Amino acid sequence: MPVLTRDEAQTRAQLLDVHRYTITLDLTTGDDTFDSTTVIRFTTRTTGDTFVELKPATLRSVTLDGHPLDPEKLVENRLPLPALSEGEHELRVDAAMRYSRTGEGMHRFTDPTDGETYVYTQLFMEDVQRVFAAFDQPDLKAVFELTVTAPDGWTVLANGITTQLPDGRWQAAPTPPISTYLAAIAAGPWHSVRTEHAGIPFGIHCRRSLAPHLDADADEILDVTRQCYDRYHEKFEEPYPFDSYDQAFVPEFNAGAMENPGLVTFRDEFVYRSAVTVTERQTRAMVIAHEMAHMWFGDLVTLRWWDDIWLNESFAEYMGYQTVNEATTRYPDTWIDFGIVRKSWGYDADQRPSTHPVAPDPDAVPDTASALLNFDGISYAKGASALRQLVAWMGEKDFLAGINVHFHRHKFGNATLADFIDNLASVTDRDVHAWAERWLRTTGVDTLTPKLTGEGTRWDLTVDRTGSRPHRVAAGIYDHALDGSGDLVLRERREIDVPQHEPTHLSGPRPALVVLNDADLTYAKVRLDTHSEEPALRCLSKIPDPLTRAVVWNTLRDMVRDGELEPDAYLQTAHAHLTQESDLAIVQGVLGFARTQIADRYLPTEQRPAALALLTSLAKALIRRTEDGEAPGLRLTAVRALIDSATQPGTLQSWLADGTVHGGPELDHELRWRILGRLAVLGATDEAAIAAELARDPSATGQEGAARCRAALPTPEAKAAAWSRLFDTDDLSNYLFTAVAQGFWQPEQAEVVRQYVPRFYPDAIALAARRGPAIAEAAGRYAFPVHAVDADSLHTGEQHLTNDDLTPALRRKLVDQLDDLRRALHVRTLRADA
Repeated sequence: MPVLTRDEAQTRAQLLDVHRYTITLDLTTGDDTFDSTTVIRFTTRTTGDTFVELKPATLRSVTLDGHPLDPEKLVENRLPLPALSEGEHELRVDAAMRYSRTGEGMHRFTDPTDGETYVYTQLFMEDVQRVFAAFDQPDLKAVFELTVTAPDGWTVLANGITTQLPDGRWQAAPTPPISTYLAAIAAGPWHSVRTEHAGIPFGIHCRRSLAPHLDADADEILDVTRQCYDRYHEKFEEPYPFDSYDQAFVPEFNAGAMENPGLVTFRDEFVYRSAVTVTERQTRAMVIAHEMAHMWFGDLVTLRWWDDIWLNESFAEYMGYQTVNEATTRYPDTWIDFGIVRKSWGYDADQRPSTHPVAPDPDAVPDTASALLNFDGISYAKGASALRQLVAWMGEKDFLAGINVHFHRHKFGNATLADFIDNLASVTDRDVHAWAERWLRTTGVDTLTPKLTGEGTRWDLTVDRTGSRPHRVAAGIYDHALDGSGDLVLRERREIDVPQHEPTHLSGPRPALVVLNDADLTYAKVRLDTHSEEPALRCLSKIPDPLTRAVVWNTLRDMVRDGELEPDAYLQTAHAHLTQESDLAIVQGVLGFARTQIADRYLPTEQRPAALALLTSLAKALIRRTEDGEAPGLRLTAVRALIDSATQPGTLQSWLADGTVHGGPELDHELRWRILGRLAVLGATDEAAIAAELARDPSATGQEGAARCRAALPTPEAKAAAWSRLFDTDDLSNYLFTAVAQGFWQPEQAEVVRQYVPRFYPDAIALAARRGPAIAEAAGRYAFPVHAVDADSLHTGEQHLTNDDLTPALRRKLVDQLDDLRRALHVRTLRADA
């Protein structure tokens, strides 16, 4: 299918004003297709040619101003509209459209628990064309009127309030002007919890089989929603711009959530079936806040072209974390989780060959295919970090004043980076334009290193910077406690602008530890001075502020990745300090890096069992620490870690047989599937046990668990069957594809799967071409042989990067995966040479 280019979009925007879409959908025509009739009313400013996009199963008829057009003129996804005269026009398109099983367009899902069916739209970027005909670009906003015919017993949700009509139809209230990719419906026999807040109808919705779990958390979800709504009205002068606020938790959703105005869709894993930690609940709250921020930044004011996608995502990411911190009291400091988990996503992405500026040059985003690649750790985590640094630099009062100018000037319209920066600059004396050039138009991660010179009770602190960005950072100056406890005590926190005009003078003895970026307000790799490294490794858990501990843990993580710290040293530090760590986000982040990166990738194969044994020992120590029933989230995290690192099946088999971890918790569905998955990897279970567990839990999550376990069995037959499901057939949904891929590659089974490593590339290339970007991304992320850290695997992958048949989505994932492989090899080589 041809992708839309920026030049084509600009030409069409100069020609057209689009006023209204009247869309009629019939969801009662079968399991494979639905009927779609679209009437588009638009005006042309001059005479000219253009085209409308759609991807139908069957295009039945097209009329323009009452005159029929030939449906055979549709070429791939474009229907030409030649020789349009100046003035008003009406285009009518009648088609049958295909349901999707990949989370793109109109996704259809049948719940294996009760047989109920649900459909919902995900129209981002260019998937509108899978549902209705459209001039599909973000700067041709229009009013949308939707009418949907649905089966009996279904509820239809849309961007506006929906009304059920007597003949099985549902009518949605017309929207304000919105972009095509933001139109949305979700239809099915939803379980709904409804309320009202500030005169606006609020609703949360999920499939019926999840009703008890949604009901259990409804108060929490609605409380967070109300608190964020109120906080945004304190920050923003423009009121919420839509007539209702529904949040639908939908099955097999590719992203975390989507900011459809008035109808936010979330992956329904956020309706928790099993026990979760407070950090996971905090993440859900952050996503709620993130998507609500989009109602203003993204929906009320929308980017003109996709080079400015960061304006949507970075702003919502920053506001999501900040607003949950400000508006709610039930969660820890959200910026700790951001610092230990989210920022590493940005740091990693920014050090790969595929890096790009937060705000790329428009010429670097020439079409929608290239734009889709920029939904990454840079547009989200790095961009949010840049905004946090901007707020620290210009002050929150001026920042919000500039935002409100932006909303006022561009409401229900489109805006660019230049507009955004001009609006910020209008409220401050600071040179925001220069700041934006150095922060938003550059790539890579700066590195900041403290240097202390002096003697006695007078010391000068300077900061060496590798990179070019200005930074406003806090330097934490720590001393050892005088009571001999080994605790570190904050002497003072000094604000420093980098580059410095003169050294920062410190009074008193030489500090035990100096931590740059102490409040984590900037985006940079931080190093320790030579005097501070030993106290940091020895006393990390004694640092009083968890956000500072997160900064130090990130420093150690970066040093491992850069070959400056032995992976063993990181593991030993984790073993020494996590049992004393009070912040759950830090425990989870450190354990995750230690398990998936150090044990599985950075250490040689022969040293992996010792690493797993150490992690198992750490998990057991954490379990012992929580035997009194305190810190249930920490205990759950420890139990998960022990399961994932187990090298012998005995304890896991005992837990599974008893239905509980000795001393708690009882095994819920998530823990049972996690245990069975690990037993499958170890060759300590079989098909009969997997089938029995699936009979116990026949839900969609159970189906995924069974698929993951079957693919993880260490037999040639199991691997052959799993590979065939992944690459030889196209019947797996996006979630089942991911589950099979996750089970397939296991470091313990390197010999069993060795033959599949070179097969991955041609098979994935063919699959991506057949099934499109969502499956291509899943194949590159989950089906890539990450366990194969060797030169032959790297060479094989690099050879396939020259294949002309690589789709952009798969090429991007392979470039990133191979760079991570190259880094892992480098770390191993340094270790071997030491």
